[in-house]
Amino acid sequence: MRKLFSKKAKRFASDTDGSIAVEFAIYAPLVLFIFAMVVTFFDAFRQESINLKAAYTVSDLISRETQELNEDYIDSMQDMAELLVRPDSDLSIRITIVRWDEDDDRHYIDWSKARGDAYAERTDADIQLIADNLPNMPDQERVILVEMHNLVRPVFPVVFLELRDADFNDSEENLLQQSLMEIESFVFTRPRFAPLVRFEGLIISGPSHDDGIDETI
Repeated sequence: MRKLFSKKAKRFASDTDGSIAVEFAIYAPLVLFIFAMVVTFFDAFRQESINLKAAYTVSDLISRETQELNEDYIDSMQDMAELLVRPDSDLSIRITIVRWDEDDDRHYIDWSKARGDAYAERTDADIQLIADNLPNMPDQERVILVEMHNLVRPVFPVVFLELRDADFNDSEENLLQQSLMEIESFVFTRPRFAPLVRFEGLIISGPSHDDGIDETI
């Protein structure tokens, strides 16, 4: 009995006969899922790069301003950012002017403006929560902090649902929400042509940074 079983097992292992249709039916779903996963993650990294460039563009534009900004200017930055990123995404933006006070050993906010549903305006209290993410700054130096939050629908939403082990019996609205990619950008830039960027109607406390350079030379 053992010899018969061993002989049949060897014959089965060495048998190369098969059906292409059956093999295709077995492997095709796996190959297609891997292809969809590669395309989805490539698109996610691409969108993250686009968002980062859009945030740097907004930050660079503000860094060149020497006049007071206003609410219309912030609206225009939101509109421009939406044109730079994927048009079918839900984009939120927050612009904050952060000042470092060496004597107090902490950061302060000159002003903060937000657009979209993801952000609220920053305060002196919550800026301390991200102090480790900010650059080293000399006394009374300021940086323009631009944050972007983007919800993007992936090319193949089912890939994200599978990876997140979603319940496909859930409602269509919940499945759609779970399939969205959340992209965050966090960039900062030093003002270029003025020591600080002012906002219309706001009195900014604290002295301006003076690096001792005579710009009239």
